Amino acid sequence: MRILKGFGARLLSAQLGRVPNFSDFFVLSPHFAEGPPVADCRRWSRVSNLDPPTLPRLPPPPPIFAQMKLVKPIELFQKFLKSGSMEKGRLLGLDVGQKYVGLAVSDTCNKIASPLSVLVRKKTNIDLVARDLQTLVSQLSLVGFVVGYPFSLQGQSSIEAVQVKLFVEDLRKTGRLDGSYFTYWNENYTSKCVQALLDPLKLHPVESKTIIDKFAAVGILQGYLDDMNRNLKSEDMPKE
Repeated sequence: MRILKGFGARLLSAQLGRVPNFSDFFVLSPHFAEGPPVADCRRWSRVSNLDPPTLPRLPPPPPIFAQMKLVKPIELFQKFLKSGSMEKGRLLGLDVGQKYVGLAVSDTCNKIASPLSVLVRKKTNIDLVARDLQTLVSQLSLVGFVVGYPFSLQGQSSIEAVQVKLFVEDLRKTGRLDGSYFTYWNENYTSKCVQALLDPLKLHPVESKTIIDKFAAVGILQGYLDDMNRNLKSEDMPKE
């Protein structure tokens, strides 16, 4: 498409026998017969009496799931009771360290915690960690995460506490665990207790560290399960 000026405009006026208007200055390109000009579909429709080309329909947007949500310990257990998940769902305990993340899983009755595995933790592999946890969610029918957190009696956040929150926030940003729930549970002295039991065995430092992380996760999850089940037996926790 081009605009006629000067001599071209006077020539067009002579051919039309009148003063050309604004639309007359738009001359279609030689490809007019092949299809409508891309620049203005409305003019093409007016000139050729054909419908303008239709744009392809865009696919519907993907469903939006809520991010991994923090809930209170008792709320996490109540969700299982309300949904009837206690007979089939499990909980995953996490002991978050600087290099490793120890994992422990509950039984289907959510009463006994057992060591599961250890994940290597790096800033660059957070997506791999989230993918592994996502796989465990489907394989073990996980219904929530119990994350060990070093609560301070003085009310101040320690370096370890900050590291735990940063790790959880990085997991949330991956989006792989959207729609799931997690809660924090006191992990003070869990690793030290396990280490005291392993010291007489004289294990290799790497082997000892991985065992400590796994069984520290067991201590975290077992402490949570014991407390929640005690509340359930004492009828402090509603069943509906």
